[in-house]
Amino acid sequence: MLFQIKSYLSFLWHSKNEHAVHSPFVFNLLTKCFYDKKTKPEYAILKKYRKSLLENKNFIEVTDFGAGSRVFKSNRRQISKIAQTAGISPKRAELLFRVTNYFKPENILEIGTSLGLATSALALGNRKAKVVTIEGCPNTANVAQNQLAEFDCNNVENVISEFESFLISENIQATNYNLIYFDGNHSKKATLAYFDLLLPTIDNDSVWIFDDVHWSEDMEEAWEIIKNHPQVKVTIDTFQWGFVFFRREQPKEHFIIRA
Repeated sequence: MLFQIKSYLSFLWHSKNEHAVHSPFVFNLLTKCFYDKKTKPEYAILKKYRKSLLENKNFIEVTDFGAGSRVFKSNRRQISKIAQTAGISPKRAELLFRVTNYFKPENILEIGTSLGLATSALALGNRKAKVVTIEGCPNTANVAQNQLAEFDCNNVENVISEFESFLISENIQATNYNLIYFDGNHSKKATLAYFDLLLPTIDNDSVWIFDDVHWSEDMEEAWEIIKNHPQVKVTIDTFQWGFVFFRREQPKEHFIIRA
């Protein structure tokens, strides 16, 4: 916790808003997407999706393949508590919806479904997109699948698999993903492994979003390596998320933005 406080204070010191951005691409993204304050009809659906989970008092046995939980001491967890503490926040779900709606990606990959709070934002952001979401825990994936069906997120394909096993398959390497949301394993080793495995799937307009880039010193090291990769052109650090863009026409630039 002390590490994250120090990291956040450093972020606040270095962060800017749209007025300090001279890249037209990033300026437009901030003003037309990140800072868009207009209410969207889909926000009500996202709110109902969350409310449904918060009211679910059932318990499930969770199989955790990632970096573990800082909240839960047991693998037997109440669904409402998972939604309350481990799921994407309402504000972030709305931002993820806006980002998806702004870029309109056709093929979306999510690494780490959990209860599908972020998945629903991706699915609603572009109903014409195909969203593939991977979850290692069968019980959690089953809850998410039922939720997504109940809220008519019919453009989602739920995959139950350990992440790396799925990512090394031939099909994944042959697909172009326009947007990838990484929220599955908050460790340096795993994050960099997924990064390398998925590089063949990018095109010039691909958008990658890494969750919890300041989760630990380990994750910050991974984020620095990703930022410095030769194929990465533009990154935006919003503290919670790290955005990565591969646009060959862009000069290499890194932004620290309050969002």
